[in-house]
Amino acid sequence: MASTPGILTDWPWKPLRSFKYVLLAPWAIHSSYLYFNGDEEKRDLSYFLIFPFLLVRMLHNQIWISLSRYQTAKGSKRIVDKPIEFEQVDRESSWDDQILFNGLLLYMGRMALKRSENLPFWRTDGVVMTALLHAGPVEFLYYWFHRALHHHFLYSRYHSHHHSSIVSEPITSVTHPFAEHIVYFLLFAIPLLTTVLTETASIVSFSLYVIFIDFMNNMGHCNFELVPKILFIIFPPLKYLIYTPSYHSLHHTQFRTNLSLFMPIYDYIYGTWDKSTESLYENSLSRAKEVPHVVHLSHLTTPQSIYHMRLGFAAVASKPFASKWRLSLLWPFTCLSVIATCFFGRTFVSERNTFKALKLQSWVLPRFNLQYFMEWRREAINNMIEAAILDADKKGVKVLSLGLLNQGKELNEYGELYIQKHPKLKLKLVDGSSLAAAIVVNTIPKGTTQVLLRGHLSKVAYAVADALCQMGLQVGTLYENEYQKLKSKITTNSNNLIVTKITTHKIWIVGDGLEEFEQLNAPKGTIFIPFSQFPPKRLRRDCYYHITPSMKVPSCFENVDSCENWLPRRVMSAWRMAGILHALEGREMHEVGETMLSLEDAWKASLQNGFIPLEISSSSF
Repeated sequence: MASTPGILTDWPWKPLRSFKYVLLAPWAIHSSYLYFNGDEEKRDLSYFLIFPFLLVRMLHNQIWISLSRYQTAKGSKRIVDKPIEFEQVDRESSWDDQILFNGLLLYMGRMALKRSENLPFWRTDGVVMTALLHAGPVEFLYYWFHRALHHHFLYSRYHSHHHSSIVSEPITSVTHPFAEHIVYFLLFAIPLLTTVLTETASIVSFSLYVIFIDFMNNMGHCNFELVPKILFIIFPPLKYLIYTPSYHSLHHTQFRTNLSLFMPIYDYIYGTWDKSTESLYENSLSRAKEVPHVVHLSHLTTPQSIYHMRLGFAAVASKPFASKWRLSLLWPFTCLSVIATCFFGRTFVSERNTFKALKLQSWVLPRFNLQYFMEWRREAINNMIEAAILDADKKGVKVLSLGLLNQGKELNEYGELYIQKHPKLKLKLVDGSSLAAAIVVNTIPKGTTQVLLRGHLSKVAYAVADALCQMGLQVGTLYENEYQKLKSKITTNSNNLIVTKITTHKIWIVGDGLEEFEQLNAPKGTIFIPFSQFPPKRLRRDCYYHITPSMKVPSCFENVDSCENWLPRRVMSAWRMAGILHALEGREMHEVGETMLSLEDAWKASLQNGFIPLEISSSSF
C-alpha cells in the first residue's frame, strides 16, 4: 500500500476476492456461444479468443515468475542480494488483477466499437503501425508520466506502492494501485485503438503487442541479468532501444534514475540515465552460481505440492500447504507435471536463505510421496539422493540435511547407506533426528506425568521414549510387540515403559501409522504431539493437534517468503534446522544411521542460535 493512499487505490472488485473471475463469465460465455452456436454472420474469432488469450497471459507470467525465482535461488547472474519477505508476497499476490482489468476493457471495447468486430488474423500495415506508435508516443508519454509519478504528491499516494519492492520480481511489474493501471491502459491503448479506427488491426497485432508488453515488463523486473552482451557488441545503438533487468533494477534501488519504459533513449536525452548502469550490467553477467554452506534435500509430496513450492504460485507458497479446490481445476497441468517427473531425474534448487554467516539452499527431488513407498522405486530414488549428495560435496557444501522421506530406515537406514558407500565424503550428512526428538520432549506441557506413544516406531520415537523414561514420565504403548522394541532401546528407568489397554492419556506422542480408530477412541481434549515429519490427519475437533517438530526462525533469518510444507510462516522443521545448527556449531561428525546427539545439547544449540520454541496453546489444556 502507498504511504498515503489516494483515491482509486484499491481494485473495485477487491471485496470479491477469489470470486472476481466471475466478472468475466458473461463475456466468455457469450463469445463462446456466438462462435459455436450462433449464426455464421455473428461468429467472431477475435471475440472468442479474448478469454483464451487472458489464460495464455497468466501462464506466460507464471513461467517468468518460476524462472526468475529459480535463477535467483541459484545465484547465477543475480543483480540484488537483498531478501524478499512475506510482506512483499502479500502485496504482490493480486498480480492477475491487471489481466482481469484488461480483459474486461477488451470485451467492452469490442462491444462499443463496430470496427473491432471480425478482425482479420494478420495485417502487415497494422503490425508496423503498432510498433511505430509504441516506439513514439507511448514510450515518450510513459516517460513523462513516470517522472510525474516520482513527484512527492503522486509518489506518496500511488507509486510508492510499486517501489516498496526493492528487490523486484516479474509480478512486481504490475503491482500498482488501480488508478495507475487506468493510465497505463490508456497509454498502451494508443496503438490498439488507432489500428482499430484505421481498420488496420488484426488478431496478431493485438496479441503480439500485449504479449510484448508482458514479456518486457516481466524481463525488466527479474532479479537476474539475461540479455547477452553479444547483442550490444554487434549493434551498439541497441542500448538506447532496449533496457535490461539490471537497468531497471537500478530504478528500484536509486528511484530517480532510469525512468524509461522499455527504451532507455529518453533517459539519455533528458539526463536521467544512471551512470552505474553499465558496471552493474557487467557485474551481474559475470556472477557465478552461489555455493551454499548448507543444503536441505527435500522432495515433492502430493501432486498439488508443485504449486505450493516457492517456484510455483507465490501466494499459495506463502501459506501452509493445504489442498485447495481452486488447484484441482488445474488437473491437466498437475497430471503433466507428474508424468514429467518420471523422466526428470535431477534435483533442482528451490530456495535460498541467509542466516548469520551461512548461505543456505533447499534442493528438491522431483519425486512424490507415493513413489517412496513403491519398493521397486527405492533403488532409483536412492541413486538420485546419492547423486545430489555427491554433487553437493563436489561443490564444497559443508552440511547436507535429509528432509521428509529422503532419510527413511527402509530406504537408506537414516542416511547410513551413503556414508558406507562414500566414507571419504567431505560434507557432513545430517538426518535431524536428535533435534526432532529434543523438540518433542520439550513441547510436552510441564506437569505431565504420563504419555501414550503411538504410530510407527522410528529413530525419533525411540529417542523420545528413552528421554521421557529418564525424566520419570510414564510412557505407555498399546501393543506388546511395540513395548518389546521400545524396551530394548531404553537405557535407564525402563520400568517407566508400560503396556496399557485403556486410552485415558491426555498427551499422545504420535507418528506415521496412527490409526483412525485410535484417534476416535482418544479422550476429549487429548493433545496430539507428532514426532514424524508428516502431520497426522485431523479427525477430532475436540482435540488439539500440535504441528510436526519445528521452531520459529530468528528475525535475522533472511529471504523467507514461503512456508515449509504445512508449517506456519517463518517456522522451520527440525530436520532442516539440524543441518544449519550442525554448520553453526562446527560439528565434525555425521548424524545418520544410529548416531544420535545429546538431546539436551541439540536443544540448547537451537535456543542459543535464536530459534524460538512453539508452545502449545493454554486453551488446549
